[in-house]
Amino acid sequence: MGEGDKLRKIGEIASGLGINEDEYEPYGPYMAKVSLSLLRRLEGRKNGKLILVTGTSPTPAGEGKTTTTIGVAQAMRSIGKSVSISLREPSLGPCFGIKGGATGGGKSTVQPSDRINLFFTSDFPAVSTAHNLLSAMINNHIHHGNRLNLDPKNIVFPRTIDMNDRSLRNIIVGVGDKSMGEMMTDHYVITPASEIMAILALSSGYEDLKKRLGNILIGFDTARNPVYARDIRAEGAMAALLGEALKPNLVQTVEGVPAFIHAGPFGNIAHGTSSILAAKTALKLTDYVFTEAGFGSDLGAQKFFDFVTQVGGLDVHGVILVTSIRALKHQGGAKDATVEDVESISSGMSNLMKHVGIVRSYGFRPLVAINQFDHDTEAEKNFVTSKLDSEGVKWAFSTVFRDGGKGGVDMANRILELVGEEPVEIRRKYQPEDDVETKIRKVATQVYGASDVDFTPEARKNLRTIKKLGLSNSHICMAKTQYSLSDNPKLLGSPENFTVKVTAIRISNGAGFVVPYLGDIMTMPGLPAAPAAEEVSISDDGVISGL
Repeated sequence: MGEGDKLRKIGEIASGLGINEDEYEPYGPYMAKVSLSLLRRLEGRKNGKLILVTGTSPTPAGEGKTTTTIGVAQAMRSIGKSVSISLREPSLGPCFGIKGGATGGGKSTVQPSDRINLFFTSDFPAVSTAHNLLSAMINNHIHHGNRLNLDPKNIVFPRTIDMNDRSLRNIIVGVGDKSMGEMMTDHYVITPASEIMAILALSSGYEDLKKRLGNILIGFDTARNPVYARDIRAEGAMAALLGEALKPNLVQTVEGVPAFIHAGPFGNIAHGTSSILAAKTALKLTDYVFTEAGFGSDLGAQKFFDFVTQVGGLDVHGVILVTSIRALKHQGGAKDATVEDVESISSGMSNLMKHVGIVRSYGFRPLVAINQFDHDTEAEKNFVTSKLDSEGVKWAFSTVFRDGGKGGVDMANRILELVGEEPVEIRRKYQPEDDVETKIRKVATQVYGASDVDFTPEARKNLRTIKKLGLSNSHICMAKTQYSLSDNPKLLGSPENFTVKVTAIRISNGAGFVVPYLGDIMTMPGLPAAPAAEEVSISDDGVISGL
């Protein structure tokens, strides 16, 4: 368990928050599910202040948003504030792929990290099972007479698995005689890209969950009419499978800060934030709540501001924008981040200032948290802070990986200076009544900085289908590379005069949005040449290593 011997029992964490014994269910000594009845009991209580943690365009190594989120919360607690965090659950695919574990790092982690990184309280398996039940019921409906005249060549709902497996990107099912079902092409998405995961994160309760599940578009009949999950009566069983998964999970940081970790939608494909239920629960129980949005401000933060806060009725009081000197070097084209290189930092600063501009455009004054690494030099640090000072940007260095909460006290005090009593009025990029194409253009030009948007013939066909189905006013959830502000991962810094290409637009009707695919984006990643899984093992006494 690593730091487990230092942890408080989960009952102590719950009691400290004012959660009654009948309002949580322990999953072992250090984890618990929190009942939805708690939110109903606290309905009239004033909300705390929500602070979003986002970042600059990440490097493949990541820049420490989760570690920073945990560390600044620990720092807030150390200066006497009532605080909690709301984070996404890790996916097994990244854990065993490039990224490794996703529970923070060093002295700023959520615990028990091994359990959280693996199956946790089985939310991910529940999402996968509910998703694949629907896939099975679709094929079963076709096999047993196809009363709805579903077109086997026009099924739009895929299968899912929580693992990076490129061989499942395109498959053929039903091979064999008629007892094997209809032979058709199919494909898998990784579980964090599943529409069911997005639905779990956006649902407000069981009735909302069932309604959203029933609204999933599964395909079209032979007359091109839409067919939904409710038409094959799948939503009830799916909701039953998700009954426990809908409840937020309560754990703690290594320094005892309460942590609600729930749902895990990807930030470059889905909306990239933890569940609305987790955030609302945390806001009723503590004065300050830190939550994280996946990848840079152009992805997670954009989606959080433009539609997640609307769907959830969430107010936001402040924003922390995480960067690092090694990230700025990468954006400036440096080959070795461990070597002093002020010139590359100077070039890479354009990426940081673009993200500062994005956050400001939504109405916020961000605090730039500079996540320190041992190879950062004084000359490099002075260059970055001088540039931020000249632009009127507040900043703080963070050493929470090395020092835990005490390494984030300056960061905590600085964000308190920027957070007012009233929430910030979010200046959203599009209006609900805008059609899908207008929304895409506004985000691409006003957030990414694109000069134009190009729609492929398939994307244009998708727009016509969206209009025909009466979904023209849907929210959009842009799917693009996280490594660039553009749709081309090789365009670093703050690119200009680029055109964004929309290759397709998929409908996630249950989640309440459509997903424009920009450039070459995959919903089923593959493992790298040397996957992190090679280093994971378990000892004879049951201790897991390598995560």
